[in-house]
Amino acid sequence: MQDATSGPAAGAAQRDWAQIIRTRLAGSTPRHDVSQWLVPGMFEPISAAQRRLLPQDPVPAAVLIPLIERPGLTVLFTQRATQLRNHAGQISFPGGRIESADGSPLAAALREAREEIGLAERFVSVIGYLPDHVVISGFRITPVVALVQAGFELSLDAKEVQDTFEVPLDYLFDPANHHRHRRRSAISGEELEFCEIPYGDRNIWGATAGMLLTLYRLCAGPADE
Repeated sequence: MQDATSGPAAGAAQRDWAQIIRTRLAGSTPRHDVSQWLVPGMFEPISAAQRRLLPQDPVPAAVLIPLIERPGLTVLFTQRATQLRNHAGQISFPGGRIESADGSPLAAALREAREEIGLAERFVSVIGYLPDHVVISGFRITPVVALVQAGFELSLDAKEVQDTFEVPLDYLFDPANHHRHRRRSAISGEELEFCEIPYGDRNIWGATAGMLLTLYRLCAGPADE
């Protein structure tokens, strides 16, 4: 696993992101109503016209957004195995579809984190939830935001995860590192602004970058961009 201090230094002034995130997500619950769905690259809830372009019955899924409690808060990512059917090789968060036995997005996110990377639940303290994000591959993803106490050990399932690495949250939340591109959305057909966050030789994009930007905007607000 790449150490967070071995990559580019964070450029943003350090803030107490842990406390800010706790405050902004306090009392939040999973939000599955279609009126609150988000699409990566679109920062407002989708319109009725756009909804007709989405998968009619997306598969419920959940991911864990693990914020590691180090001297400077970091985010733990996975790099998916190259042989996977969906999103092979991409940078992601631990997660997957919500199984009937899970009972909730939280249970699914914790189970997937345990199965994929061996993250023990005793290190995880859930803060709250972001709105569901819908992706073109047909999933409706509930992001579960959590603090993770340092001292954990990981054991990767090589069939699903190729690698893990951490990135300082200050770096991820620095607008100077948000590389913006405009292209036509495969879902809505609109010309949209998409964000990628390069970090060393890695590139965080797609739904993962979209969820990070949702969290950033919730904490920092559009005026900070």
